[in-house]
Amino acid sequence: MDVRQLSRLLVGLALLPLLSEAAGKCERLIVTGSPDAPPYLWRDPADPAHLIGTSADLIQQAGQELGIKVEVLYGGKRAQAQDEVRAGRMDMLLDAPLTVSGLSSFDYIHPPLVRNDYLVWTRKDSTLVYETPADLHGYTGAFSEKSRLSETFNEFAQHQLTLERLPGLTQAFQKLLLGQAEYVLAGRYSGTATAQTLGIADDLLAHPQPIDQPGLFLAISHDSACNEPWLRGQLAKKMTELPASGLTEAVVQRNLERWKTQLQQPLSAPKQ
Repeated sequence: MDVRQLSRLLVGLALLPLLSEAAGKCERLIVTGSPDAPPYLWRDPADPAHLIGTSADLIQQAGQELGIKVEVLYGGKRAQAQDEVRAGRMDMLLDAPLTVSGLSSFDYIHPPLVRNDYLVWTRKDSTLVYETPADLHGYTGAFSEKSRLSETFNEFAQHQLTLERLPGLTQAFQKLLLGQAEYVLAGRYSGTATAQTLGIADDLLAHPQPIDQPGLFLAISHDSACNEPWLRGQLAKKMTELPASGLTEAVVQRNLERWKTQLQQPLSAPKQ
């Protein structure tokens, strides 16, 4: 071994403690997301400084297994929460849509934490036959302005569909029942919970084939001190393991019931 090789070896050995320290330096993650997207994420009525829901439970489970303390905090409305993470004041988004523009500010973790199935809802007596998105051409539809559809679907809808954006699902379903819309686009779980809360579940038909399946991704800020290859790799591994273990679906169902229980108390139905 010549002097040059020996020097390289010594430098490498000297760096090992630093690399080990880097891999373990993230002991606490501050995460946030949309505060109005149940059953995935919503503001805790009992503790408004925090967010609760499926995404919160899953990331805390992953953090526990990795030895990282995770705090899921309210960072403002969706756009404000994204700004908080983009600026590095918070570390990570729990429900980021995958967009080209987002790549300049975030590192996305693949696969997504969850996928949100959007279904086509019609009246049970409707003559509309739905199998593919093209079947909706020529019909008037409605959806909540809080819906988080994929970029691809939004582009398709803008050119091919007639959709009215409404403040929430309650208003969308009301238009559907009044015959002022022929269909509603709503998440599988949010649509079910809203229909049950409003007492109209027996009047509606949810077509089982999703029209859109946007992923809700973990997105780590480029300016987060926790943004390191080790953590990104471990989180990606957890995102693969959680659905395979069946835990994701169990957590979704638990939070769906949790949300429905809360809906029995407020005066208004959910706006997702």
